[in-house]
Amino acid sequence: MTIDAQRHGSGRASGRRRFLRLALTGAVAVTAGLAFGSGEVSIATRRAVAHVRPATPEAALRELAAGNRRWRTFHERHPDQARTDRQTLVGGQHPFAVVLGCVDSRVPPELIFDQGLGDLLTVRSAGEVLDEAILGSVMYGVLELGIPLLVVLGHQSCGAVAAAVHEEEGGAELTGHMRYLGDQIRPAIDRGLRRDARVDAAVTANVRLVRSRLAAEPVLAAKVAARKLAVVGARYELSSQRVRRIR
Repeated sequence: MTIDAQRHGSGRASGRRRFLRLALTGAVAVTAGLAFGSGEVSIATRRAVAHVRPATPEAALRELAAGNRRWRTFHERHPDQARTDRQTLVGGQHPFAVVLGCVDSRVPPELIFDQGLGDLLTVRSAGEVLDEAILGSVMYGVLELGIPLLVVLGHQSCGAVAAAVHEEEGGAELTGHMRYLGDQIRPAIDRGLRRDARVDAAVTANVRLVRSRLAAEPVLAAKVAARKLAVVGARYELSSQRVRRIR
């Protein structure tokens, strides 16, 4: 930013005050060793002010739905990935949703919801299985970062669910640390179904099971009751690239 000191002295002081206010609120970061070009500072500031992240569960859900629509129709925007975005994020993060998803390489949340840096706090485990590390990560997002939406995201053809089902049917036994995955997924298996139908139903039932466990956590339940948080289940279809909500 170039300002004529003789003609715009008061404007410079006012500009510094505005910049300081933005810096203190995390919209713009200036750290030792990080130099902004004159044009980059003003652009980063304008982008940070203009990009208001969803602050309610409903708004966050709408943003994810819109992003998935862009993804599956090949109209991705790839937001929040430019140089200025990366520089702005040095000062802190303000993601608007926690997504607990599977480790499957075909289901990266930032891609299927067309989001960028700083938008999502992603936590991933095979079959969305919960343990203390996963719970602690989710709690960090909700309690420390004030995120208003928690999504449990399962997906079509989940390998972890399929392995648990096949073991239940007398197939290969899950050994070592993978045994824990099978033990956690097993309650979601419908023994009245067979083969592919059993796996597919277990994917959806497992999402419901994990969502229920999370929603029952006292601190999360209190936020849900206060309408400051929504805990929802969802499922991604590999065949259509659509995310649909599971109730």
